[in-house]
Amino acid sequence: MSTFVGIGLGPIQTGIFLAGAAKGGFDRIVIAEVNDKLKAAVNAVHSVTVNIAADDRVYSETYQNVEVYNPNDPEDVKKLIAAAAEASELATALPSVKFYAYCAPWLREGFAQQPERVRFFYTAENNNHAAEELEKAMGVSFLNTYYLNTVIGKMSGVAPASADRPGLAPDAENGHLVEEFNTIYISKCPGIENRKVQNLYVKDDLFPFEDAKLYGHNATHYLLATLGKARGCSTMDEVRAFPALIEIARQAFFNESGSALIKKYAHLNDELFTPAGFKAYVDGLLVRMTNPFLKDAIDRITRDPERKLSWDDRAIGTMRLILSQGIEPVNFAMGAKVAATEWAAGEDVKAKLASLWPSPWTPEHDKLISLMDL
Repeated sequence: MSTFVGIGLGPIQTGIFLAGAAKGGFDRIVIAEVNDKLKAAVNAVHSVTVNIAADDRVYSETYQNVEVYNPNDPEDVKKLIAAAAEASELATALPSVKFYAYCAPWLREGFAQQPERVRFFYTAENNNHAAEELEKAMGVSFLNTYYLNTVIGKMSGVAPASADRPGLAPDAENGHLVEEFNTIYISKCPGIENRKVQNLYVKDDLFPFEDAKLYGHNATHYLLATLGKARGCSTMDEVRAFPALIEIARQAFFNESGSALIKKYAHLNDELFTPAGFKAYVDGLLVRMTNPFLKDAIDRITRDPERKLSWDDRAIGTMRLILSQGIEPVNFAMGAKVAATEWAAGEDVKAKLASLWPSPWTPEHDKLISLMDL
């Protein structure tokens, strides 16, 4: 019997790994989830329904053979340990890598029951070294267990269940809405060609694609959401009413971060890091970002400005990448200024940013401030 184990039952888990496991033909799909109401709702039908936003409609898919157990319940932990022992593929989809400390003990106990089993363990947290962090949290090495990083360029969210957008299960209060896009990159390991989870694509070196995701996709998403918010938009599809904003995002994405990424990674000979390949990436993403059937909330995208305006993240980190390749990030600087000014809420913007950025102050700091015209 083939077993897949997922940790966390959010839309990344259901829309990518659970869906991929179901389509890959796993006999059992076991999910660790601390929400008892959600656990009961799914276990009542042993299936999960996910809403999928295409470019012209929303449709639903239901995945069978799903079991949910609460790792905080002693009896459920026994079942999770047994499932971990049998699992050949697993995936974490948690809010942060800090939660690895809570799942590592029962995973470790399960793996120890079958220490020689070949396992592929995908990590979906927003951390470029999530796989390494999980392996460290496990504390014990298992010869044939491989921890893999991912690059997830798939937009998704949670929304109340409704007549036309069902919940995860009939008794669930909320549903998941994920975009139809299904190309998820994963890192390489021995035997990975034998994986069963569908829609995972192996890259020999994942870091360039992580850069493209953070400093291309995420950066432009944040820029466009910031500019749309300033125009009174509440969801990303409303930004389509402002073609000038779409064009600013396009110029920033292709001419600034795109040019920098192509220059930095041209040696890879990967299609993405060519002008034609990156243009297709830009054109496709700008349509996807503003999909009217996804209704991506701008407040969600622009939340946590302290992180997004920090030194290495999607606003300032993108500007730094672009500058490192001898290009001026004019449009990204404009967006960063709008975001930083709103966040400062009347306080000194430069001083607020200084509180986020590393010390001591350098000419690079001055250059960023100058570009933002602060």
